[in-house]
Amino acid sequence: MARLKTYLLALATVGVAFAIGYVMQHAAGSNHPDIAASDVDVDSIVDTSFVAPRSYPVGRTDVTGADMALPAVATLGGAGTDLPARILLAAVQSPPADAAPVLDKSDIFDCGITLRAEPRAGALVGLALSAPCLAHERVTIHHHGMMFTAMTDADGMLAADVPALSENALFVAAFDNGDGMTVRTDVPALPFYDRVVLQWKGDTGLQLHAREFGAGYYSDGHVWAASAGDLGRTARGEGGFMTLLGDPEAEAPLLAEVYSFPIGTARKDGTVAVTIEAEVSAENCGTEVAAQTLERHDTGPVRVRDLTLDMPGCDDASGFLVLKNLVENLKIAAR
Repeated sequence: MARLKTYLLALATVGVAFAIGYVMQHAAGSNHPDIAASDVDVDSIVDTSFVAPRSYPVGRTDVTGADMALPAVATLGGAGTDLPARILLAAVQSPPADAAPVLDKSDIFDCGITLRAEPRAGALVGLALSAPCLAHERVTIHHHGMMFTAMTDADGMLAADVPALSENALFVAAFDNGDGMTVRTDVPALPFYDRVVLQWKGDTGLQLHAREFGAGYYSDGHVWAASAGDLGRTARGEGGFMTLLGDPEAEAPLLAEVYSFPIGTARKDGTVAVTIEAEVSAENCGTEVAAQTLERHDTGPVRVRDLTLDMPGCDDASGFLVLKNLVENLKIAAR
């Protein structure tokens, strides 16, 4: 009986081998080589129908603050696919690219605007403006009728030394979008200075000149934009200084030039001749130029005067126009 069972088992084994060869030959695609039954060596047959299937643990992780269960591996990779848990976790946690929030500057910075004022030598006021959410923006500084335009830097900062026109000095910083800030400070040194302001808009070619105690053009004592003087000379009572305000590169800039003379500490008597001049150029020839002067003498109020000038035609767009008697010469008495 045992020998008969052995023969039957051998016949069954050979039959299974032929069946496997037939299926592989006809079911496989053309990319796979044919496998003949005679090439199959069968040592034993093991029944695997009751082997427990591979199990994959279900992990949990915090995704944007909430617990989210990971799906079973088989549902993502198919039955029997051994995908690493780390790859599955990345697939669950990675948000779509368009889900990234778009942050406004106000979500990152404190967008509050601050403006500080500090009295300085020469009856100047040091202004420090901070507007973190208004970088590279146009801002206009107002001070008792004087106005000039500047630009904040990449951090929304601006610093400027401004000649005061009032002992109780009020400054306003106004942005084009309506935002702004004010600050006030005392300038006790102002009564020791006379001041003349020339202000305008755009490229007008206007200049303010002061020739002290009979000085000729381009000599010592001729104070203007290209030779503005210095505070050391002013502190010794020897002469005045010029302050240039505004950024000519800003859009539609408001610009100003301010001449200051220390009448309270002057070393000698004399006169300072103050004139307004206009350089004729291709940019302003044949146009009407508008400007304004502001004058403060001793302790009196600021005097304001509007100016309108018809520039020569463009046939000869060169040279200078000297406008006399538009501002008062300064009468200096030694102290």
